[in-house]
Amino acid sequence: MEGSALPLTPASGDLERHRRELTAYCYRMLGSPFEAEDAVQDTLLRAWRALESFEGRSSLRSWLYRIATNVCLDMLAGRERRARPMDLGAARSPDGPIGEILPEVTWIEPVPDGRVLPDDSEPAAVAESRETLRLAFVAALQHLPPRQRASLILCEVLGWKASEVAELLDTSVPAVNSALQRARAAIEAADVLDSTSGALSAHDSELLARYVDAFQRYDMDALTALIHEDATQSMPPYELWLQGRGNIFGWWVGPGAACRGSRVLPTLSANGSPAFGQYKPSETSSGYDPWALQVLEIADGRIVELTFFLTTDTLFPLFGLPARLDA
Repeated sequence: MEGSALPLTPASGDLERHRRELTAYCYRMLGSPFEAEDAVQDTLLRAWRALESFEGRSSLRSWLYRIATNVCLDMLAGRERRARPMDLGAARSPDGPIGEILPEVTWIEPVPDGRVLPDDSEPAAVAESRETLRLAFVAALQHLPPRQRASLILCEVLGWKASEVAELLDTSVPAVNSALQRARAAIEAADVLDSTSGALSAHDSELLARYVDAFQRYDMDALTALIHEDATQSMPPYELWLQGRGNIFGWWVGPGAACRGSRVLPTLSANGSPAFGQYKPSETSSGYDPWALQVLEIADGRIVELTFFLTTDTLFPLFGLPARLDA
């Protein structure tokens, strides 16, 4: 993801200060940090070019959101929604087929917290933003039609009034309220909101340190105490996902046994969750090659979800991880 390409002027500075919140909005709309950055860059460039014609009848922020919404709706037109493996089919057996490698545009992709969380000292605001950036929530948003998705994000996540959203979308307040009712029902049915989500506790941090140690030793006994018995694991871009600790371990010591001896490095948090770079022993017998960005979900003192994103060529640079590790 590239930085700003706007000319350095006072006007561009006024626009740039909205970049992070616009990125969070576009990410929720699109499900990809790379597409979100493209959308925001397009938004800011369009705004900069049209700034002289901005009449100030709405705030600069509202105007930018109008442009960003139109950019996202254009990008979403006529394409399939992004998803997670568990959205596309049933859990599989650890000794069965791994499934097809599906195109990158199929999947929800993780985003570093620093790109999207508010730079705000108010813990409640940060916690709320973190919750609505979780992978499961972003995936649930993708089930909504794009304009309905925009209505829900603007009203429920960003706190806009229905009248403000109606003006932005060039529609009526009853139409926005109707869209909101349907969207809320869909999100509630997906059961993806967790009011207990927040910053990691000291216990959670200790749990993660024990996980890294146990995973690097590939100690299934130690990992048993850390991973919930009903945990899930997925590995985009593969269709495979696993349900239950026994099946996860069955995969790790079976088809996934090449992960034995891996190195695991903590990195930037992703979608409000802890993330790690995993490096497998190189087939050249020298050093470690990148394998996965692990994003973990914790609940009630156990790891309940493990997502191993295997597109390391794009994700490792995004999360500031080295291309490989020496021995």
